[in-house]
Amino acid sequence: MNDLKLKQIVIFLTFCFFISCTSEKKHLKTIHGAQIQIDSTITAVDSLDIFVKPYRVRIDEVLDSTLAHAPLPLLLDDGARNTSMGNLMADIVLEETAPLFQKQTGKNLDFVVLNRGGIRSIISAGNVNARNAYEVMPFENYIAVVELDGAAARQLFTFLAEAPRPHPIAGIQIVLGKNGKLESVTINGSPFDENRNYFVATSDYLVNGGPSIGFFDEMVSITDTRYLLRNAIIDHFRKVDTLVARVDSRFIQLDK
Repeated sequence: MNDLKLKQIVIFLTFCFFISCTSEKKHLKTIHGAQIQIDSTITAVDSLDIFVKPYRVRIDEVLDSTLAHAPLPLLLDDGARNTSMGNLMADIVLEETAPLFQKQTGKNLDFVVLNRGGIRSIISAGNVNARNAYEVMPFENYIAVVELDGAAARQLFTFLAEAPRPHPIAGIQIVLGKNGKLESVTINGSPFDENRNYFVATSDYLVNGGPSIGFFDEMVSITDTRYLLRNAIIDHFRKVDTLVARVDSRFIQLDK
């Protein structure tokens, strides 16, 4: 009797196994979506708002505390070949990175080249805070120092000369002739020497390809400073009382 029950159980389990194996597999056929409008009709969940509030208040305190003052607006369109906002950014990177790079490698930083498209905001006249730094540089980009030989450096200068937008530079003067061709390049007060290498501070975004490979086609070496570009901006804001930058002669085109 017990053997009969055991056989029945085995047969039943075997039947269930075959049924499960032969069942039709389910496949996703359609996906339905709907656009949810986010507006004033959506109310906050009180419990979540209460939980988040102290963190939000603290973050606002940090971001909105005044670090410096800008007597004039710093703009991205107030010059043909260089701009006040671009010059400020490049000068900040040069000033904040040079001592760090020297400490890390024992070598001197020569100049700075940044991407005009990487600067996402101007700075209006008035008090300047950390929130402004996040608006100017919302990306998690680090400062990298690229070593270029003379030939690669000349390619970089040619790229900058032919670029339709004024890319920020510091520590270097580029002069173009009336026809837009390179007239002269001066680095730290000395004429460009194609027989030596130069160390150029920039964004790691450009080093990794960025929007245009033309910035750095060939590199001898790359140093990751592990210094966020945004942090360099905030550090500079904390050091100075007044932000001063203007369109100057660091990158010009002669009209005669």
